[in-house]
Amino acid sequence: MFEKLDLLANKFTQAFYERNWSGKLEPPVSDISIAEAYKVQDLVVERRVQRGEEVVGYKVGCTSEAIRSQFGLSKSISGRLFSPHVREEGAEVNWKNYVNCAIEPEMVLTIGVDLYGTNLPHDQLIDAIECVSVGIELHNFRFWFSPPTSQELICSGGIHAGLIVGKNKVSPKQLSFEHELFSVRKNGELITEAPASEIMGGPIHSLGWLVDSLTNRGSCLEKGSLVIPGSPVGLTCIDQDTELSVEIAGVGVLVSHFEDGV
Repeated sequence: MFEKLDLLANKFTQAFYERNWSGKLEPPVSDISIAEAYKVQDLVVERRVQRGEEVVGYKVGCTSEAIRSQFGLSKSISGRLFSPHVREEGAEVNWKNYVNCAIEPEMVLTIGVDLYGTNLPHDQLIDAIECVSVGIELHNFRFWFSPPTSQELICSGGIHAGLIVGKNKVSPKQLSFEHELFSVRKNGELITEAPASEIMGGPIHSLGWLVDSLTNRGSCLEKGSLVIPGSPVGLTCIDQDTELSVEIAGVGVLVSHFEDGV
């Protein structure tokens, strides 16, 4: 079995860097379990760290009905965030450097203490957040196997490709984590919007799910980690030069330019 997982890890690592799946679509990713998919993800992480990248946090994916309908999947998953793919506000993005470039609006939570355990109370989770910023998550919006599966989503780290983080930081005490409206605009035109409550009932529910999941796998959410807990809206595709604006009420606005050739 390890040989199969190792081969899948090599394939998903290669697909991330080369933006293509080399050779046949095998072994079938649907043949492995969810636990084995996370083992593949861990092996991919090892390979990326060996290439000089650094794990700087976690993402939670497939958290809203909009995303689940778009993917045709129903289970939430987690993946890692990596440096140098986390960039500050003002970064320009070449959308052609991604496979079917797509974005999600995200709350970016900076974690101020180690979190370990299951069913932690919401007050404890909120107290653990140092600050909150607006983020734009970047995706390689491509499932190599058909139909899409939770196993592939996990192996690929949630089709995550990068993150842009806004400079403005607010205290979690200022937020309800339920009523904040997320909105996405392309070249000034409103594309989609929805409240934070669409994310598992609120981003704190998602954060709790992540801590539970890590704890059950014998790990913890470390102090200093960035966490993006998911989006209340579906992915927005970027297939031409675009000024993209993401706003989260009470948190701020983040504008980024997607241009071919930058």
